[in-house]
Formats: sequence, structure tokens, C-alpha cells
Amino acid sequence: MAAAGAPDGMEEPGMDTEAETVATEVPARPLNCVEAEAAAGAAAEDSCAARGSLQPAPAQPPGDPAAQASVSNGEDAGGGAGRELVDLKIIWNKTKHDVKFPLDSTGSELKQKIHSITGLPPAMQKVMYKGLVPEDKTLREIKVTSGAKIMVVGSTINDVLAVNTPKDAAQQGAKAEENKKEPLCRQKQHRKVLDKGKPEDVMPSVKGAQEHLPTVPLSGMYNKSGGKVRLTFKLEQDQLWIGTKERTEKLPMGSIKNVVSEPIEGHEDYHMMAFQLGPTEASYYWVYWVPTQYVDAIKDTVLGKWQYF
Repeated sequence: MAAAGAPDGMEEPGMDTEAETVATEVPARPLNCVEAEAAAGAAAEDSCAARGSLQPAPAQPPGDPAAQASVSNGEDAGGGAGRELVDLKIIWNKTKHDVKFPLDSTGSELKQKIHSITGLPPAMQKVMYKGLVPEDKTLREIKVTSGAKIMVVGSTINDVLAVNTPKDAAQQGAKAEENKKEPLCRQKQHRKVLDKGKPEDVMPSVKGAQEHLPTVPLSGMYNKSGGKVRLTFKLEQDQLWIGTKERTEKLPMGSIKNVVSEPIEGHEDYHMMAFQLGPTEASYYWVYWVPTQYVDAIKDTVLGKWQYF
């Protein structure tokens, strides 16, 4: 007789649980060889699948465009955004340096840049672009254009100490000798020129003043033969042009060994000046009636301000 309860085909609640309980309580039967091999194979497949799921994603190749773009953008982000740059050719000691430099930077900042490139201290630089570059004006203000050539003249401190120290000693000795002699303007060779008197077209002088070189040549002066002479300072070429009626001598400023001058007695607002072109005083090129306000500027331009270091 069938037990009352669930209809045919339906299991009573709790039967599964009981079956599971019974199954867990039944001791495990030892596996035969065939069953053991099949179980081991299944376990190996599960282990390989698990290892495959743990493999890391393939690394992005080095040439990937996205990676390169991120590096490039990082480099560009820090470079002078918003500042207009100009291409310059900085020439010093026969060496050319191509640089990009902000157009609104001053001449003083340009000297700092030149210092970083060449090692020349700013105080010992003569920077020229259509004349000396003012330290307080921007490149835009002096109308520097892209591709402009910036000429730099100057010596490093080591060069100055090596070259100028003996020269300074020689100059001091020469000055001591000059002090023992009579004034230059009284010597016969100079007297014959000075006795001609002051030239009618001599440039005006300003006694007790110091001025920069004028933008025009210094003219209205005599040379040792009594002929008219003019001095033109070509700063962009680092040359001094000495012009007479017959010809013009173009002298590199670096070839001039020394510049000496002395006031003319009775006309102390004018000087007689000599440019030493060789190793001895015999190479002096004399110029008479140089306006006194330009004497220091001429010496600084020809010899360089670093002569005092």
C-alpha cells in the first residue's frame, strides 16, 4: 500500500537533504586505475585554465603612437608658452651658435644666455646688432628679426689674466717712462703738426664730459703728416677704419696693442691720440685734435672694458 503524502512523480520535502546526508556518510570507494587517470586529467585541465586566466595583458609596444604622443605633449607643455621666439645666430670667436630666444627679452637677458653658451661673463661681453645692444631694451624694440646675426666680442677671465697681466705691467712701465719725459705735445715731431693750429672743421668738444661714440665718424682731425683723417668704428665687424684722402685702412680692433692719449697744452678740451699697431712705439699711428669727451669711449671700444680686470 502506497504511503500517504506526495503524489507520484514528486518527492517529499527533505528527501534531497537526506540523500545528500547519506551520501556524505557513505565511505568513499577506492578508485580503480582507469578512474584515477581520468580524475587526474580533469584536474590538470582545470589548473591550466586557471593559469591562463591569470596571464597579464600584453605590454604596449614601445612604438605605440599613444605613448609617444603623451611624452611629446609633456615636453611641449613646459616650453615658453605664449612667448614669441626668434631665431638668432650668435657668433663668437669664429664659432656660430643657433639659438631660439624670446623676442621680448632684454639685452641684459641675452647676455646671460650668451654666458650660458660661451662662458663669457656678461660684464666682459660686447654684444652687437647694428651697433651695441642696449641692456635695458628688448630685442623687439631694437628691431631684431628672425635669422639675425648677433656678434659677440670678448675674452674669458682666464684669457684676460693670461694675456693682459703682462700687458698691464708693460703699460705701467711705459707710463712711468712717459712721466719722466717732457709732454708729448712739446716734442718736435708733434709740434710741427700742432703748430698748424686747430682745424676749422674739427668736431666740437665738451671739457670735463664723457660721452658714447657718436653714430657718425669722428672727423676734422690731423694725422702725423698734417693731412686730414677720420675715424670710423665698425662695431658689427669689430674694426676701426682710419680714413684719409688717399685711402682707408681697415684694422681689426684685436690687432691694436694699445691706445695712448694726452691733452694738448693750451687746448685741454682736445687730445692727441696714438694707436699702437705693432710691438713698439715706432708703430704708433698719431691722430691730433680728438674731442676730449670721446677719449675714454675710444679706448673702451678698441681695447675692451675688460682691460681693467
